[in-house]
Amino acid sequence: MKAHRIETVVGSNQTVVLENLPFREGEEIEVIVLEKKVQNDYSHSLRGTVIKYDAPFEAVAGEDWEAAK
Repeated sequence: MKAHRIETVVGSNQTVVLENLPFREGEEIEVIVLEKKVQNDYSHSLRGTVIKYDAPFEAVAGEDWEAAK
């Protein structure tokens, strides 16, 4: 099954026009309409960035760790 994504805006009379589809004339297709959510969530703003820890245990002496007791 081929899938094709198009983002468009609902027009007058609550209609949507799809043009230049990559399917042949007469080919049966299924259309699913989803509301596009605006992403205002900044929790993913660092996704894909490199995280590096330089000596993460250096700030606390080994004997001060609760887990080591």
